[in-house]
Amino acid sequence: MQVTVTNADGLKRELKIQVPAQDLEARLGVKLEEMKNQVRLKGFRPGKVPVSHLRKTFGKQVMGEIIQETVGESSQKALADEALRPAFQPSIDLEGEIQEVMDGKADLTFKMSFEVVPAFELADFSKVSVERLVAEVKDADIDEALKRLAENQKNFEPRAEGAAAENGDLLTVDFVGKIDGVAFDGGSAEDANLELGSARFIPGFEEQLVGAKAGEEKTVNVTFPAEYGAEHLAGKDAVFEVKVKEVKAPAEVTVDDELAKRFGFDTLDKLREALAEQIKSDYTRMSRSHMKRAMLDKLDELHDFELPPTMVEQEFEQIWQQFEHELSHQKKTAADLDEPEEDVKAEYRKIAARRVRLGLLLAEVGEKNSISVTEQELNQALAERARQFPGQERQLYQYYQQNPQAVQELRAPIFEDKVIDFIAELADVQDKTVSRDELFADPDAEEHEHVHDENCDHDHDHDHDEAKPAKKAAAKKPAAKKPAAKKKKDD
Repeated sequence: MQVTVTNADGLKRELKIQVPAQDLEARLGVKLEEMKNQVRLKGFRPGKVPVSHLRKTFGKQVMGEIIQETVGESSQKALADEALRPAFQPSIDLEGEIQEVMDGKADLTFKMSFEVVPAFELADFSKVSVERLVAEVKDADIDEALKRLAENQKNFEPRAEGAAAENGDLLTVDFVGKIDGVAFDGGSAEDANLELGSARFIPGFEEQLVGAKAGEEKTVNVTFPAEYGAEHLAGKDAVFEVKVKEVKAPAEVTVDDELAKRFGFDTLDKLREALAEQIKSDYTRMSRSHMKRAMLDKLDELHDFELPPTMVEQEFEQIWQQFEHELSHQKKTAADLDEPEEDVKAEYRKIAARRVRLGLLLAEVGEKNSISVTEQELNQALAERARQFPGQERQLYQYYQQNPQAVQELRAPIFEDKVIDFIAELADVQDKTVSRDELFADPDAEEHEHVHDENCDHDHDHDHDEAKPAKKAAAKKPAAKKPAAKKKKDD
């Protein structure tokens, strides 16, 4: 095998690999000899089929397999001999007439094009300093969580005969919706429950039923939002004929031991303890999220090296496709944006470059420090994933067994977190006490995901920058989740 480097411009590499025809012929001979004891042909005793007959019958098929195997093996050997690390799967281009190679009249010659992983120096992590936001769980936080739990458990009781409906009441109604006097599909219902103030119906619908009484018939005039999901209704004026059948007021739910027992706890104190632990866990998760983002920002700031152009372009295309998909759901295109499309693309290219840079950086740290994802960690992540799809566990496990890329997407965030934890152990991480609102304020208004480039030959894991850089959102407060039921001692 002869290897020639035909291009070494920056991170781009192109190798020309030539495998002599006689080498292919030798491999063909070995394969055909092996087939003698395996092939059963009519008219020949087992093991007595002449190689010449096997060549005539199976020669082209076997040679095709040999060429495919040779391309793969010689490509890997060339990379190893040249000490090259491709940033993604190299592209292969065969040269010459393949039929002549199949017939043994020409050498196998092909070009392998790719970009290499850049060489760069890692910063001294002991000199990296980041803040970790922390917040204390206060009694007020637990009280608020208890209040939300109680509200979710509220019941409704019929109001007195002739009483007017108030905001927060639950109405049982029949209604028929019409546009230009014609009823439309999906615009009618009987015995529908509607909680006034819940904003479950079209804007303006619920407000017009405040003050209604059981037995009354009301006419509700509304306009469907311009971005309404059903195109044939979007922006249309509609009239709903509504019959109010029952009006119920919310019954007061007392925060006491009885409420705690609904969630499997003996006393209210036990429920408060469970909520405190749950809130603490939420705080810890957000604290880590802030620390991780600060760490990634610092690592991005401390490292500057040439990036494989194709990797950046692939990352950008993925981001842009996601952005266009989100726009399509809003029935918009890039032309509807407040800023020029090219400016938005330029901003997203910066995000793509950041992802690639951090992916290469984390992969390098992982490789140099033997950080990897164990099978136990992967199985645990798979089990947690399966719990999100009750009743479909078997199908989900089969899906991951049949899709290596899906498994890699499961492995990527685990690897990323392990590398970040490793760096945090070396770095100077200072705790900063903040309020709950500050802790849950997202500086980018978007959740961060893990994106993995499956074409790399090593683990590249990227933080997910904001999908919409210009958009900011209000701080979110932690929701009161239903606490896990207390286990009995004999469980």
